[in-house]
Formats: sequence, C-alpha cells, structure tokens
Amino acid sequence: MRILITNDDSISAEQLLPLVRYCKKLGEVTVAVPAVEQSAKSHGIELHKPFCVKKHLLDEDVVTYVIDSTPADCMRYVILGLEERFDLVISGVNRGLNMGSDILYSGTVSAVREAVLQGIPAIALSTTPENYQNATVHLDMVFDYINEHRLLDIHKAYNVNIPANPKGIKITRQGGMYYSDGFVNVEGDMYLADGKCVYVPSDDLTLDTDATISGYISIMPLSLNVTDMDVFNKLLD
Repeated sequence: MRILITNDDSISAEQLLPLVRYCKKLGEVTVAVPAVEQSAKSHGIELHKPFCVKKHLLDEDVVTYVIDSTPADCMRYVILGLEERFDLVISGVNRGLNMGSDILYSGTVSAVREAVLQGIPAIALSTTPENYQNATVHLDMVFDYINEHRLLDIHKAYNVNIPANPKGIKITRQGGMYYSDGFVNVEGDMYLADGKCVYVPSDDLTLDTDATISGYISIMPLSLNVTDMDVFNKLLD
C-alpha cells in the first residue's frame, strides 16, 4: 500500500513523525506538508504566484516534500504535479477537533476532499489539544474498525475525531456549530479573532459533536457534493 500523509499543522507538527512511523507499518509512506501552519485555510489553493517546494529529511526511507502553500495544494502538487498515485491519503493528526460546522474551515479535512477529487481514498484524523501527545495511541482501534467494516470499499472519504480515552466508535453525521468568533481590537485598525465554544449538547450520538464530546471516536463519511438535494428535488416538482 502506498500512503500519502499531509496535515495543516506544517512540517513542525510534533505528531507528524509518530504518525509517519505508525503508517510505515501499513505500507510505503510519502509526506507532503505545508511549510508553515495552515489551520482554518479550508480548501484554498494558489493560482496566481509560484510557491516553494523543498525536499526534507523527516525519517529514513520517507520521501518528504515541504510546500509553502495550503494542504489542498500539497495534494495537488504531488498528485497532479508529480503524477504520483497512492492507495490512501491520511491527513493529520490535527491538534484540535474538526467537527460540526468547523469542518468547513478545516485545512485537514480539505486535504481529504482534494485527494478524493483526484480519485484517492482519504481519511482526516483529529484529536483534542489535550490528547495531542497521545495522537497515535488509538490508531489501531480506528484502522481495525475501518478494515473490519470495509469502510473504504463503501465510501472514499471519512472525517475521524478521537477524544481522550475513547469508549468506542460511532458512525456519525455532521453536527452543528462548535466554535464561533468575536473580534478583538488589538491596536489601531487591527483586529484578532477571539474563538469561543458555542457547542450545545443534544444527546444525539449520531452527531459528530455529541459523539466525540461524549467520549466516542467519531467516524463520519464526507460528501463532496454541495448540492442541497431536498431543495433541488423540490424545485423540480
């Protein structure tokens, strides 16, 4: 199996190397990651100016590209630019959960979407900041479930959120808003986003937010189709 690893936390992410070494047990690993942190950059790509790509020595026998652009561009450079093909893309492990409406902003999840657009199955992995140092501890649990239930034969894109000390695994759908922002004036005309948690529990463990906050690993199938089919069908009536 050929595995391509990316993230939105950059080449400097502390858990990148542990993830690479975990994935080397599964197959041949290549890495393509941003040069600097790209959190909340969503599916942005660079079309108007060149970006720098450098090879990096991350781990023995692991080809690593450090790309001065977004996670989506990391995928585009390797898959389209180098014309490399892979059996699986793994994005993460993100330092912070990507669930509910936050998925729309996530560079981690957008790398998965880009990989699937290019025909490669992909999985986004995220965990809480408090659990970040143990990010790879529960990956056997995640991948055993994925393989046992043949999830990648059923669908090609999944978003996985891993809490500390998980009770088990739930298949989920997207929940509501998890974080929102105010804006703080820091000096003159300069403003800084000030995030705050706005999660309201609903005790519905089919939601990624409720399942993860309740202590379960959430595995959510991702859709690339942004058409509201209910409205579409209504408009055709």
